[in-house]
Amino acid sequence: MDCSRCITLENSRVRLRPLECSDFEDLKAVIFDDDIWRFTTTPNPGDAVGLAAYLTQAVQGREKHQRYPFAIIDRQTGRVVGSTSYGSFALPEKRLEIGWTWIGRDYQRTGLNRAAKHLLLKYAFGELGCERVELKTDARNWKSREAMRRMGATEEGILRSHMYTQGGLRRDSVYFSILKPEWDQLRLTVFREFDARG
Repeated sequence: MDCSRCITLENSRVRLRPLECSDFEDLKAVIFDDDIWRFTTTPNPGDAVGLAAYLTQAVQGREKHQRYPFAIIDRQTGRVVGSTSYGSFALPEKRLEIGWTWIGRDYQRTGLNRAAKHLLLKYAFGELGCERVELKTDARNWKSREAMRRMGATEEGILRSHMYTQGGLRRDSVYFSILKPEWDQLRLTVFREFDARG
């Protein structure tokens, strides 16, 4: 994937564009909530210095072609309210991962996450030619697991002691996936309200 490209995606609910260090002001209003970071491998940035470091690391990850971080912009307010990324690129095998996703508490369960996933899936399967899109989460994160199921992803299994998480602990990771033939159906059902408008 060419991470140097400026990719902007938009539907009726959300706009995604590359995350930038200049998103600091919007993000500081939503990012310091411990609940958001409970099951992530990255701890709560905690303060302005931590937020600046988080943004710098995300931007550097894009520059190194390790992942492509997007700012999640709520079209109703025009504010940046979270972030999500493409990563784990394996485009010769026509697959990648969607992850590193978080959204401010006031914007959770509003349809914003599903709208963002619609855009990422549509671009991955349509423009990037993927045959498989992967998602994963901490096995203890039942809220995230249920959200993935509701959007039509298939739970494939648990990788035990898969990776380090906060505090130097090892977590079990649950993998989900969506395949291209499944996307063709999901865009007409689960994501219909967004797909009809762009």
